[in-house]
Amino acid sequence: MDTNQHRFAMFVDLHDVRALVVGGGPVALRKTRRLIDAGANVNVVAPLQHEGFNQLLSDGAITLQAREFIESDIQGMAVVVAATGSLTINRNIARLAQTVGAHVNVANDPAAGNFIMPSLIDRTPLLIAISSGGASPVLSRLLTARIEAFIPQRFADLATLAGQYRDQIKTQIAGWRERRRFWEHQLGGRVGEIVLQGRQSEARSALEQAIEQHQSNQVQGEVYLVGAGPGDPDLLSFRALRLMQHVDVVFYDRLVSDAVLSLVKPDATRIYVGKQRSDHAMPQTTINQQLVEQAKLGKRVLRLKGGDPFIFGRGGEEIEQLAENGIAFQVVPGITAAAGCASYAGIPLTHRDYSQACLFVTGHLKDGSVDLNWASLTQPQQTVVIYMGLVGLPHIVGKLIEHKMPGSTPIALVSQGTTQQQNVVIGTLDNIVDRVEASSVKAPTLTIIGDVVNLRKKLNWFEPGDSDINLVD
Repeated sequence: MDTNQHRFAMFVDLHDVRALVVGGGPVALRKTRRLIDAGANVNVVAPLQHEGFNQLLSDGAITLQAREFIESDIQGMAVVVAATGSLTINRNIARLAQTVGAHVNVANDPAAGNFIMPSLIDRTPLLIAISSGGASPVLSRLLTARIEAFIPQRFADLATLAGQYRDQIKTQIAGWRERRRFWEHQLGGRVGEIVLQGRQSEARSALEQAIEQHQSNQVQGEVYLVGAGPGDPDLLSFRALRLMQHVDVVFYDRLVSDAVLSLVKPDATRIYVGKQRSDHAMPQTTINQQLVEQAKLGKRVLRLKGGDPFIFGRGGEEIEQLAENGIAFQVVPGITAAAGCASYAGIPLTHRDYSQACLFVTGHLKDGSVDLNWASLTQPQQTVVIYMGLVGLPHIVGKLIEHKMPGSTPIALVSQGTTQQQNVVIGTLDNIVDRVEASSVKAPTLTIIGDVVNLRKKLNWFEPGDSDINLVD
């Protein structure tokens, strides 16, 4: 058989089908378990067996012949697996099996058989098969592991729910295109998310409500408030990525990196609402109202925020208005800049020897001023993290020194943290302003103050190619 040709992929009912596995090693055991899971009646022939076969035999899952293979073992078998470890014996078994019309799989020699066992992601009744056509089983398993991570176990519950309502939807919503749109909206939207959170009874109620709303043309959407993290798309949560793939419109700010934004559903409408000092693309009150209006149009709305939406992200203000208007919403945490940027800069925010507390503060208030509890920031044995403090850095440093923080206190500014443009400037309160002015630092930045900054020399692990780290000491 030409292993380079396309294979026809199909799922076959093996319930009560007679299957033979020849071989007693780990590969034979793995394939035996796959056949058992599919409902086959499995007979194993092998003089020596992996200990795992003993448990299968004890459970009554297989019959076992502890001897060498003989030709008569093939008779009456619909499926045969040759996994003896001997190329010659395996090929002989395959030849005999095909002579009697059986489907045969040959371990590590796909061309000798007439079917292969793909890697399988099991979310029964949802099944996903992955195969390299025998060219690289290891690659298939690696890909399976990656996809496994993106598909929650509760997808099985989602598939079951869809099956239970399939006939009802077919009778109540006319036209297959309209039904498809309905299912896409529900399974990829609020109903799907409720199921994935394990709230099965609530999901049924939500689906029935959605059917009623669809029939009365009163469909209402939902808002997803999602933390995009500090910039590196690998730091997104699985849930964030899943929601980003199932939205109709996205409102995003300037702290959302291009790499993260590229993962949003391609045909979603993108609306930029970024803010920077004295330059707001869209006022906050307008953003709040737009989220409500888009949801009332039945849209799935993504509010994508850099970092975490509840840490200096105004997420609370936005969902307050959603709640007041009866709009369904979800909040997905993101890795806040303090955690992400500090980790990528090699600066632990706490350490038993240097810092037993950590304070997060913002570098400017709503009116653009800086008015912090300076006395609380100058306490020993703690780390202070300042968001959005680049413009106000001279004022912040001056106030800290004024309130008795030593000028020798270590301080770091992390610019565009976690990305390939990350730039870290290290200094002390006495010299950091001059060092920042001499560097290429630009917003967004995060400021870290405390003795833990000195640990960067030992713990730094992330050094993107175009960082100007060598300009600072």
